[in-house]
Amino acid sequence: MIPVECYFVLSAILFFIGFYGFVTRRNLIAMLISVELVLNAVDINFAVFNRILFPGQLEGFFFTLFSIGVSAAESAVAIAIIINVYRNFKSDQVNSIENMKW
Repeated sequence: MIPVECYFVLSAILFFIGFYGFVTRRNLIAMLISVELVLNAVDINFAVFNRILFPGQLEGFFFTLFSIGVSAAESAVAIAIIINVYRNFKSDQVNSIENMKW
């Protein structure tokens, strides 16, 4: 049996890697991947807290599945926006979006 603290450490590492990647990257795809890492860290926390607080119930796991579904939809919309930005500006860097007109 793996101790619960290991799951929390894994979740914290994933969260900080995602946060660091989001803050330091200027590529839109890399930023999207970083956001997905943060959401995966949150999903791990949902499952672990469910196992600690309510060991016989599955609310945390269902909430995790719902969160995974929402993050999949968010990824699809974000990739569509990134493709549209790339078609208009011929670049996937954040700096190219700053020149958008109203």
